[in-house]
Order: sequence, then structure tokens, then C-alpha cells
Amino acid sequence: MILKKYTKEFKYNLKLAVPVIAGMVGHTLVQLFDNIMVGQLGTAELAAVSLGNSFVFIAMSIGIGFSTAITPLVAEADAEQDAEKGKQAFKHGLFLCTIIGIALFGIVLISKPLMYLMDQPEEVVQLAIPYLDLVAFSLIPLIMFQALKQFSDGLSRTKYPMYATIIANVVNVALNYLFIFGKFGFPQLGIVGAAIGTLVSRFVMLFFLWSLFQKKKKFLPYVTKLNFKIIQGNILKKIMNLGFPSALQMFFEVAIFTAAIWLNGIIGKNAQAANNIALNLSSITFMFVMGMSVATMVRVGNQKGLKQFKELRRVAVSFFLMAFILQFFFGLLFIIFHEQLPWIYMNENNLIDYSNIVEVARISSSLLIVAAIFQISDGIQVVVLGALRGLQDVKIPTFITFIAYWIIGFPISYYLGLKTEMQSTGVWIGLLAGLTASAIMLYFRFDMLTKKLIKTKE
Repeated sequence: MILKKYTKEFKYNLKLAVPVIAGMVGHTLVQLFDNIMVGQLGTAELAAVSLGNSFVFIAMSIGIGFSTAITPLVAEADAEQDAEKGKQAFKHGLFLCTIIGIALFGIVLISKPLMYLMDQPEEVVQLAIPYLDLVAFSLIPLIMFQALKQFSDGLSRTKYPMYATIIANVVNVALNYLFIFGKFGFPQLGIVGAAIGTLVSRFVMLFFLWSLFQKKKKFLPYVTKLNFKIIQGNILKKIMNLGFPSALQMFFEVAIFTAAIWLNGIIGKNAQAANNIALNLSSITFMFVMGMSVATMVRVGNQKGLKQFKELRRVAVSFFLMAFILQFFFGLLFIIFHEQLPWIYMNENNLIDYSNIVEVARISSSLLIVAAIFQISDGIQVVVLGALRGLQDVKIPTFITFIAYWIIGFPISYYLGLKTEMQSTGVWIGLLAGLTASAIMLYFRFDMLTKKLIKTKE
């Protein structure tokens, strides 16, 4: 009976979350298809994509973090039936995300020389730099799209970003096939071809979603007559006050996974390629709970607007339970198929590079065992973060994520990875420690905060 009060929310939770999950998984599928196709070229190319994306992932986490501030503000305004308030949140959020996208593109370009100072394999660096130029530029349409997506999610219209992401994936796969391998008379560009596919697909999904907004009645009060010449400092400040800590939270988590890429690069080319495979597979499962996190943020934001704090807590806990069940299932899949999954990414008929391919498969299969163990921790921490963002509680969670990933997780990754024979597996044990610490501390924060809100209202 106790469980039933949570499980009865599952149906509505899934209705809201499934389109978000599909959109989130779609983002990761862009990387999956890139990695699978690039993996046919060789292990050095696979490692180069990993190294190039490591810079983009850090920048992307900052932009996406800022964009998450739009969702709770729009959800709260929607619950209050205040369209003007929601419109201002959207307009200022889109303006901020555009500026941030352009700035992040510039920062990534300036940061390229760091590759030569990071003790990475020279062959990998040479391949990564031209790839990074194009993928860095794709940050601009991607962060702008995120603003539109977070706005749509805030209005509980989660299916439209999903449609945009599906179309983008079709475009990406088609362009990858043409430009990576040089089919139908197109030039054979290798990993640069993968970058072209990513860049074009991100512009496609931005324009598609914006054009969709112009045709849907629900969105018209928000997207018509947007005057970007008038920007109100107080609204911009509110979004930044919510968005900056959220950006830091995402940065701290993404940065430790990026550090894992770099640490594995120091270990060697094969370790870095294996890390890329395990990270890509883990990212797919993470996007399922990331979608749940967005849905949690929307529902918690709605309940906050209605000041129904008991319902807020019950709804949030129902999402935590769903995340636990789903991630337990994914963990089992990783354990059962840890030896088979790496071969999706590699060409076993590549006899020239075969010894390296076998080594990459061996390392990545061991990393998937660690990934299986941290599935539950990863799922719980991101969904609890969504609930806290819905409560517009972002500052304390930022400190929690910093402590979990950089005071606890990174030192373990560094020591076990570079100072012991565990190497890549040791790096990922550090990730496990950081994610587990984050999940525990964030849940205690949510528990304390919601009990306080309920008690205050009573």
C-alpha cells in the first residue's frame, strides 16, 4: 500500500518523460552513430573523436546547464496561467543561450592548443583538431535548441523536441555515410565527415523546432512579437542565478568524465578508445534518467507554483523509484553483455589494426562492469537534481556535486588510474565513488528541504 501511492504516478510520469527521454537519447545517438561509423576507420580515429568531443562536452554542459533555468520558470508560470511571465522567461533565456553558445564556440577554439600539452598520443591529436573545429561551431545551434527545448518542456509539451531530434539523427546518419566513407561521389573525409554531419543536423533540429512553434496554438502567445531590443536586467539576473549553479553542477559531473578521457589518453591510445566506447554506452542509459530528471523538474515546478508541498514530495519520490528500477535493469544488461557490446563499435575484419582492436574490446568490457555498478547511483543523483531544480534550489546542490566529483571522485580516479596497475578500471572506480557520494548527499538535501516546506505550511 505504501508503494502504491508512488507507483500510481508512474503512468503520468512516463507520459511526460518518454518524449523527453527520446529527445535526450537522440542527442546521444548522434555520438553513437558517429562512433560506430568512425570506429570502422580504426582505433586512432575513434580515440580522436573522443578527445575532440571531450572539449565540446565540457562547453556543452555549461550551455545546457544555463538552459535548464528556463524550464522551472516556465512551468511555474504555466501553473499560474501567467503567459506573459512565461514569455519573458523564454525570451531572456533564448537571448542568454545564444550569447553563451557563441562564447563557448570561441572558448573551445582558443583552447585547441591545450591538446599538445596534455600528454595525449600525437597521432590522435592531429586527427582531433580539424574534427573539433566543426563540432565546436555546432555548439551555437545546439545551445539555442536547448533553450527552445527547455521552454517546450516547461509547458509540458515534451514531444516536439523529440520530433526535432529524430529528424536530426536521420540527417546525421545520412551525412555521415556520405562524407565519412565518400559514397555517391562525395569526398571521403573520415572523421571530418562525422563533424559535418553533426554540425548540419544541429542546425536542422533548431530550425525545425522553431518552425513548429510558429504553427502550434499553445506556443503562439510566447513566441510572437519577441522584442530582443528590450532586455530586462532583473529577469536576466533571475535566469542567471538559477542557470549558473545548474551549469556548474553539470560542469562538475561532465568534467570528471572528461578527465577520465584525458587520464585514459595518458595511459594510451587503446585505453582512450575503450573509454570512449564505455562512456558512449553509459551516456545512452544516462539520457533515460536525464529525461526523467527534466520531467521531475516540470512536475515539481508545477507543484511548487500550486504550493502543494506534500504532493510535490510524493511525485518526486515516484520518479526516484522509477529511476532505481530502470537503472537496475540497465546495470544487468551491461553485466550480461559486457563482452559483446564493444564489438558494435569496431571492425573485426580490420586485420592491420586487429591487435589494437582486441585490446580495446578487452579494456572496454571491464569498464562496462564498473558502469553497471554505478547505474543506480547515476540515475538517483540526476533525478534528485531535477527535483531540486524544480524547487529552484541550486546553490547547495552545486557545492554537493563539487565535493562528490572533485574532492572524492577525481583523486580516486587519478591515483588508481595512473599510480596502480588498475589503470582504466581504476579511473572508472573513481567515477563510481563520485556518483555514489553525489546521490547520497543530494537525496539528504531533498529530504531535508521538502520536510521543511511541508512543516512550514502546516
